[in-house]
Amino acid sequence: MSVSPLAAAGTPDTPAWLRALGAGLAEALPRLYGEAPDPLLGQLIVALGEALQRGDLELVLAGPPPEGVEAEGWPQRHRERLAGSLLCREPDGPLVLLDENPPRLAWRRWERQRQAVLQALIRRAQQDAALPGLDPAAAAESLEPGLDPAQGAAVAAVLRRRLVLLEGGPGTGKTSTVAAMLRAVRQAAPEARIHLAAPTGKAAARLRAAAATALPSGTLHRLLESRGDHFARNRRQPLALDLLVVDEVSMVDLGLMAATLDALPDTCGLVLVGDPCQLPPVAPGAVLHALQRAELRAGLGPALHTLTTTYRNDGAIAAVAAALRHQILTAGADPGADPGGEVGGGAGFEPFADLLTSLPAESNLRWCPAAGGGLPAALLERLERQRRELADLAMPPDPEAEAALLRQLQALLVLTPLRRGRWGVEGLHRRLLGDSVAAPLARWPLGTPVLCSRNLPDCGLANGDLGVLIREPEGGPRVLFPPLADGQTLRLHPAQLAGAAEPALALTVHKAQGSEAEEVHVLLPAGQPPDPRLLYTALTRARGLAVLHQSGQRTPPPPSP
Repeated sequence: MSVSPLAAAGTPDTPAWLRALGAGLAEALPRLYGEAPDPLLGQLIVALGEALQRGDLELVLAGPPPEGVEAEGWPQRHRERLAGSLLCREPDGPLVLLDENPPRLAWRRWERQRQAVLQALIRRAQQDAALPGLDPAAAAESLEPGLDPAQGAAVAAVLRRRLVLLEGGPGTGKTSTVAAMLRAVRQAAPEARIHLAAPTGKAAARLRAAAATALPSGTLHRLLESRGDHFARNRRQPLALDLLVVDEVSMVDLGLMAATLDALPDTCGLVLVGDPCQLPPVAPGAVLHALQRAELRAGLGPALHTLTTTYRNDGAIAAVAAALRHQILTAGADPGADPGGEVGGGAGFEPFADLLTSLPAESNLRWCPAAGGGLPAALLERLERQRRELADLAMPPDPEAEAALLRQLQALLVLTPLRRGRWGVEGLHRRLLGDSVAAPLARWPLGTPVLCSRNLPDCGLANGDLGVLIREPEGGPRVLFPPLADGQTLRLHPAQLAGAAEPALALTVHKAQGSEAEEVHVLLPAGQPPDPRLLYTALTRARGLAVLHQSGQRTPPPPSP
């Protein structure tokens, strides 16, 4: 059987600490709860621990067994063992067996928090809006002509409901709908206090710019006044807001959503905007993905609005992304389904394999199979050219040159599902930067892109924000960040990023969420399990050109009959 062009997409490699955590829990939990060790339960605990790497807080006890879990008697035998275990006993057992369709195994603490968050969202969806000074006549006049019916319904909903969930793929008009929402609220309730937020600074800045508004905006961590292990804003010290708009909500994990809801006044409206087909957040608990379940969507009722009309023609990128989206949403309708299909080109990739193998030369999506396991020479050459162009601009003498540097920074994204290995982020940086990759940030080559790898609220940065190393004419090295939520560029001394900076000539797909570039190159290492969400997320970062590099394949597979 030929290998599908997309069979190499996969999730980031599981770190050693997470594997050790699963094994440690499998040994410790039965002992702590006075239960004899059971290898079968141990396998399930290890698998549940490793699910955290995917952002999952549960195991679906249906379909094929998770890797490392004994297949004999699956899943009935495993469910019976769990049902009889002290580890699943109410109210204090650390695990909970959910008798749903399909049945699931979850961590009890997180399951309680998840149910609390989902029910809080549904309660908001069923409540009337409480915007201050809302003028019904002005509200009726605030609905703009030119919106399609789905957009118009979403704009009307923000004036009527305390929660609006706005979903849609790329090019479906989510941002223009949000802009119309903001204009409607400001016309109907001029006194309303409104704030725009997103999980990362670049996503918040893009929302603010695209919505063409001067409203306050920033990261959720900054809004909630993150203090490292807690937030200063909470139910005792709530936010002084009447409407909060959160973009890129697919990146919001369970803990962050719980903290956001805790800090919102009961009367505050909430608009959540996102694409449920993108990757789940790195931290556990994918709230937007959980809201795709049929019973929860029924509970959201008129608060749920999905945009489906595409207004931006992105050629082959759009065609393949649409096929991926259809596959992901179809699998989402069946919680026990595996959206990846078979490894090696099974039915899971049939909808778009033909598209890749028949792309014309002028297409905005290119598939480049690489012989063997070495990095593609064309990709390395492209990265070297990007390095030179950034280095040439890395001593900006004036605002015009600085703007050119920031445009060049956003010209190219190289994405991979892996951190380690030749086709991983670390391998690429060793190849491109040599020994300087281990040096302090101030000694990296000028023009090196810099990734902020954790939240730094005191500096105004969030995990995933991207800058570039420059040299000031009279001030030594600085890291320049593009305009963030306040519309201003940010310059930081390298010491301010100590322990929180990585080179960013290449990024993992997870870290690239919320980013866009004119040209995106996606590495598909051989041997990785397929993950349509990962490839969908990677492709939809491209504004102009996307190139897929797949290792270990010499010739394109023949089109399916």
